[in-house]
Amino acid sequence: MATIRKRGELQWQAIVKRKGWPVLRQTFPTKKEAQAWAGDREKEIRSGLTATTHLAEITTLGELAQRYRVEVLPTKRGHGFSPALAALNAALGKYALIAITSKRVAEYRDGRLKAGYAAATVKKELNLLSRLIDLAGKEWGIPVPANPCAMVSRPRENNARERRLENDEEGRLLAACSVHMRLLIQLAVETAARLGELLSLQWKDIDLEKRVMVVRGLTVNGTQETKNKDPYRVVPLSPAAVKVLQEVKALPLAISGRVFYWWRGSDSFNKSWRRACDRAGIENLKFHDLRHEATSRLFERGVFDSMEVASITGHKTLAMLKRYTHLKAEELAKKLG
Repeated sequence: MATIRKRGELQWQAIVKRKGWPVLRQTFPTKKEAQAWAGDREKEIRSGLTATTHLAEITTLGELAQRYRVEVLPTKRGHGFSPALAALNAALGKYALIAITSKRVAEYRDGRLKAGYAAATVKKELNLLSRLIDLAGKEWGIPVPANPCAMVSRPRENNARERRLENDEEGRLLAACSVHMRLLIQLAVETAARLGELLSLQWKDIDLEKRVMVVRGLTVNGTQETKNKDPYRVVPLSPAAVKVLQEVKALPLAISGRVFYWWRGSDSFNKSWRRACDRAGIENLKFHDLRHEATSRLFERGVFDSMEVASITGHKTLAMLKRYTHLKAEELAKKLG
């Protein structure tokens, strides 16, 4: 079944053939190494693992990552997977799949945490690595004997945020923004809508007379849906929100279609957001924190109960709603009289 042949002065080629299996070839500097490799391959054939080791030996994680970037990434919601894919490729891309062991994955995890990356970020990267390896075996015909990520514990997350706008931060932020960003921020604070939902908002889904807007979210695989997979949700508009939208509509160059068409997506917006925060001298504020702010304000107004707030914000459970609600003690004290 195995053939060892000399190729040149310092090369020995091992060839392993068996009906129903791909032909395996590998070249070594010595005959002994070639014989040892051929013997291992023959054992694997007998145990049914040849296809695994052969293809996993010649396919690198970098090749897998590139295929994922071309075939899968465009179908993903947003662009959050691209940085994780780049990090994995930079650290592990040169390794063949068979060389990515649980030990190597654990070392990657520990190195990323030591470098200061958040537990949630590292967990996302490990989950993506596991997904790549699963895809290789289940759909791309490049299986490995076992997914090494299954044997590596994920870092424990402690990334709950309680960040709200403090003191004069709201005024400073709005003063540091362009008119377009100012209006988007004001609408976010009034509606608790996500960035992706606001950037995809259409004029056809807004009724200023009835004071409602329909939030549909991003288009994924040809289907427009919110993050929670709902086709849409209807959000009531406060007088302040109506005023914001009227101001947007009155802007020069305002066109039909998307309301906030100045940004193509979250990536371009986030660059503008960081510059605005820097100009305003505000640290550690993410745009998503405005959703925390808006949700908390809905409760502080004392107009809606928990289920009504959840219907506005789109939270599926009260536990998730609670995570996004951080009430200010001074506002609660006012209700005490």
